[in-house]
Amino acid sequence: MTARILVVDDVPANLRLLEARLLAEYFEVLTATSGREALDLCESGRVDVVLLDIMMPGMDGFEVCRRIKADPATAHIPVVMVTALDQVEDRVRGLEVGADDFLTKPANDLQLMTRVKSLVRLKVLSDELRLRASTTRAIGVEALITGMRGPEGGLPRILLVDGKAGSAEAIRAKFGDAAQVDVSLDPQDGLFRAAEGAYDTIVVTTGFDAFDPLRLCSQLRSLDRTRFLPIILVVEQGEDQRIARALELGVNDYIVRPLDGQELIARMRTQVKRKRYNDHLRASVTETIELAVTDGLTGLHNRRYLDSHLDALVSRAKSRRMPLSLMITDLDRFKSINDTWGHDGGDAVLHEFATRLRRSVRGADLACRFGGEEFVIVMPDTDGRTAEKIAERLRQEVASVPFDVGGQAVTVTISVGVAQMLHIHDDAAALLKRADRALYEAKNGGRNRVVGRAA
Repeated sequence: MTARILVVDDVPANLRLLEARLLAEYFEVLTATSGREALDLCESGRVDVVLLDIMMPGMDGFEVCRRIKADPATAHIPVVMVTALDQVEDRVRGLEVGADDFLTKPANDLQLMTRVKSLVRLKVLSDELRLRASTTRAIGVEALITGMRGPEGGLPRILLVDGKAGSAEAIRAKFGDAAQVDVSLDPQDGLFRAAEGAYDTIVVTTGFDAFDPLRLCSQLRSLDRTRFLPIILVVEQGEDQRIARALELGVNDYIVRPLDGQELIARMRTQVKRKRYNDHLRASVTETIELAVTDGLTGLHNRRYLDSHLDALVSRAKSRRMPLSLMITDLDRFKSINDTWGHDGGDAVLHEFATRLRRSVRGADLACRFGGEEFVIVMPDTDGRTAEKIAERLRQEVASVPFDVGGQAVTVTISVGVAQMLHIHDDAAALLKRADRALYEAKNGGRNRVVGRAA
């Protein structure tokens, strides 16, 4: 795994040392000797992880980190503060301004590389999500980056998995009122609860007598429901090999006993912010896809979706040698509805018709708004005669029950054209054309009727 690592330090010897270590692992290394230079490089979009010294003249590392995380264009870049400061309050301050982790000078090679690789994996995930969401720039991500509470509100929900009841209670107490903490003393119970519960972070301790906690971490990463759920590992002093292995397995963060409550809460908040940021990106991608193929007024699929799926439905029907029918419906004299009741009244009629249409077709049928007041329904495994019966049922249901428009009962009728796929050489365009001709005959024949066209 390769990536671009920015090393920021005002001491040339420190820069060269970290650069040599990273180059040996085939990372691309950028260097900066001041906070301003570091910010410029981050803004260029060429940085995957920042290794940031705290003690620098002018703008110190805390301020550099704060600015990186405050800018929506760079907030997704992981920042590791590399410093000689080893006081808890320094780590807490760094985490509060947005740092993703701390490494104490001289940095342990094993922890340095595993931490960098872990953060690169997270950055790759965020980059992919940001790329997919790039067509919807106003998705509210900035609010998630700068605030603790996600769009759903409420305190973070934490699942603590610990093999010892006393240890679990002590850790729960350290969270105080900063999170809602549930406790599981059994790893398999913890796995089940993590998969079923809506948790923001899982905290796993190494306090098990006859169970390897990394197995639980591995299982959490293998399940679809928990694959992206942040994991914080609580370890003992001297467990460097276990920490390295945990980071390789996908554990997001770790904290060493004895635990400081402020640091524990700060690390938890870092993970929750990242999770909610990525969750929001995923939701935005899903919403964007839905908007692209859904008609906003009726909630039915739109013509774009029909154009991309009709060929596939026809091909499948051919390969399975099963019938397929299509009907086009048109609301009769819809212009007069708009002229009488305004566009709001027309929209109300379209929305109500779509509701009735859903009730009249099967879940396997594809109902789309074709444009204006025209709708297309594709019916797999349905011959023409059956499709005409369905269309007639829909016509009667629309005509017999008036529509409510601004508190007034308005009679609406529809005309329907129906066509069936004829033979192995038939195609989607021909099927649509025949249904459209049948609709034309229905309209010319007096409206409020169904016409089927076999050829």
